[in-house]
Formats: sequence, structure tokens, C-alpha cells
Amino acid sequence: MTIRKPATVPSGADAVIVGAGVIGAAVALELARAGRRVVVVDKSGGVGHGSTSASSAIIRFNFSTWEGVASAWEAHYCWARWADHLGTSRSRALAGFRRTGAILLDAPDSGTSDVLALFDRVGVPYERWDAAMLRSRVPGIDAGCYWPPKPLHDDAFFSGPEGELGALFTPDAGFVDDPQFAAQNLADAATGMGARFLFRRTVIGVLRREDRVTGIRLADGTVITAPVVVNAAGPWSGALNRLAGVGAEFTVAVRPLRQEVHQVAAPAGRRDVIASGRGSTEDVLGPVVADTDLGTYLRHAPGGHLLIGSTVPACDPMEWLDDPDTCNPHPTPSRFETQVTRAARRFPLLGVPNQPTGIAGVYDVTDDWSPIYDRTDLNGFYVAIGTSGNQFKNAPLVGRFLATLVDRIEAGHDHDRDPLRYAGEHTGNVINLAAFSRKRHVAEGAASRTVMG
Repeated sequence: MTIRKPATVPSGADAVIVGAGVIGAAVALELARAGRRVVVVDKSGGVGHGSTSASSAIIRFNFSTWEGVASAWEAHYCWARWADHLGTSRSRALAGFRRTGAILLDAPDSGTSDVLALFDRVGVPYERWDAAMLRSRVPGIDAGCYWPPKPLHDDAFFSGPEGELGALFTPDAGFVDDPQFAAQNLADAATGMGARFLFRRTVIGVLRREDRVTGIRLADGTVITAPVVVNAAGPWSGALNRLAGVGAEFTVAVRPLRQEVHQVAAPAGRRDVIASGRGSTEDVLGPVVADTDLGTYLRHAPGGHLLIGSTVPACDPMEWLDDPDTCNPHPTPSRFETQVTRAARRFPLLGVPNQPTGIAGVYDVTDDWSPIYDRTDLNGFYVAIGTSGNQFKNAPLVGRFLATLVDRIEAGHDHDRDPLRYAGEHTGNVINLAAFSRKRHVAEGAASRTVMG
């Protein structure tokens, strides 16, 4: 009979990260690279088992702010050169970035003109397509304008189009083929730098001495001391902030939101080949489609399938949760029928099965759908929160944002008075980290609701 000894738990560290999703793993890697002793704690059974595993992992660049576009453009180079980013051998099995391109349909609320101005400033390549080009490049698509998105039970849902749509095409967009494996890649790289990962451990207390964090307490009684704690707990981030006694100074709140992503068989016209428009007739996957005109998005998935998600149109009810642990992990028939039928309106050859398939997960959402990467009023307690729904793509860069914040603030820099800036290694774009401040101003009605993985 083999007796297993319990895993050794370090009593002290230079930094503790709560949350082992793609964000927490990326932060762990960069803090470990900076020479810190890092411990990552997660209540789940492994890396990326929470919101990360439910991500559509879409890599796209259309955001409503310069910092959002610049961050996504910088981060895409990390995905495109993933082995280099991890510092590992190219021969190792790694998650892959599939460069399919993405189209943003010209819905009335797409903000295409503003996006183009940001793309020009940041340096993101793009093409403008009219309806005829859209039909030529994406076989089987209906270019009709059905704005605004409507509930399925609305009689107007099946009304004919009023005009046609063009699109904005970004050839360098795409998706990561396995988001959970990507998080594991980051964790493996961090482990190689000395980071420790502890699973099935629940944080029940944040320790402090006056205005300084000193560590965390786990449900099994273990105490891990550290002068730095990073909240990367995803949908549980608000609860962890309350444990730490922080948040009163925040002008932006976070809430858990249940969302579903559905999987269906791709229609024949999108399964294998689309005209790439890049001077060849090579077989390529069809592009990611962002369709705010109907309120949905879609991308390819393994085995000739499509993933279909929601762009959170105003006509759909929000399913806010008080406790993320109460989330129903299974797709519901009503949401499945709504989202897949919307996608079938755009691609008429798409079937709508009777049996819902897909997954449900919980987003960690801020009031303006932009993340918070910042310090807090408790010295040493940092947050990388409000990331679900649109920040998977930025995870490699988020690790570097947090490493910059921790390094400079712990050395005495006052980020609140003099916001730090990050110069992109790949693009040279300088990103003002004040854009992700916990104290930023959020104008009424200014929420971008920018989702898509």
C-alpha cells in the first residue's frame, strides 16, 4: 500500500497570486522572471479550469480605446511567437494561434470609423470590404442589415433586411486553439522559473498589518506569508477584495455574469476553404465573425464545428450571479436556440439542432467592460480583475503590466499620482496604465460591452 504525503506548502513567498487561470498564470510567469518567489493558489483542480476553459480565445483588435487596441496588437505578437514568449523549445507541444483573420460587420453600433482611426494610430493592418466583397470572401454569408438585434420571440426578428452591410477585415486576427492548454503552457514556464502552484486550496482570509498585506490564510489552516498578493481570481475577485477590505476607493465595480458559448456543426461552405485574399488558394479556416448587427459572434472549432457566442446585445437579459459557484455549467435550450438562430440568419446553411451543445461559464465583468490592472489602498495588494469576456487575448501582456506595477510601486513609485506607462517590446507603442485604473472615470452609458473571448 502506497501512502501519499501531502504536498509541501511553502510558508513564505515574495508574491502570492490567487487564481490560476490564464491571467494568473501569465502574472506568475512575469513575476518569477523578475526573480520573485511566487506561489499561485486556486480552488479548482488545475490550471485554467475556471473562466479560461470557457473562453472562445479569440485574438482580435477592435476595442473602443487606444489603450485597448494597442494592448491587443502588442499581445498578438506574443501569441504568434508563443514558444519565444514562453522561453521554451519550439519542439514542445504548445497551444497554437490560428491566424484566420476576423471580420467586424458594419452594424450601426460597430463604431467602425472610430476603430479605423485607432487602427491607423496603433498600426493594425486592415481592409475595408463592401457587401459584394464580403459575399465573395466569405461564401454562404448573408450581407443583409437586420439592426437592431431582437429577441427570438419578437415578430420583427424574421423581418427582411433593410440594406446591406460591409465589413472591416483584420488579417492578423484569429484564435488560440486550446485556451486551457495555453494557460498550462504559461504555468509550466512559470514553474520552470521556480513558481509553485497549489490547487484545491480556498482562500478564507487576507492577512494584513495596518495598511500592508502580509499574506493569505487557506481553509485548511495554512498561512502563506508574502509582502505582495495579486487578486487574479476571475469571477471570485469581488469576494477576495472584500476579504482584503479593499474596494471602497474603486470607482469601477466587478460582478459575476453567466454566459454561454454554443457548438454546432459548421455549414459546408465554412468548413474547410475560404478565399484567403492573400495571393494564394491555400486551405484556410474561415474568419472569426463579429456580428453586432444580429448580436452574435462565431469562430471555427475542431472537428468541423463552430463556436457561437453572444456580443451581449441590449435586448438580452443579463444573468448576474451573487455566487459564481451556483452557475449552471450546461447550456440552456432558450439561449442555445436564440444564439444559434441568430448565427443561422447570417449563415442560412447553418442548421439549428434541437439538442443544445456547448458550455456555460462565468465572466468577471466591470461596469465599463474594461479590466482593472492596479494597486489598491492596501499596500502590496494588487488586482488583475474584470478580465472575463475580452481579456484572454491580452493575458501575456497583462503579466508584464502587473510585473511593471509590482516592481515600480514596491520600490516607492506613486502610480495614483504619476501613472506608469508600458512600452511594448514588439510594437514600441507606449500604453498608459492609468487606462486600467481602479479609480478611472466611467461616463454614464460609456460601457463598451466589448466581449468576444
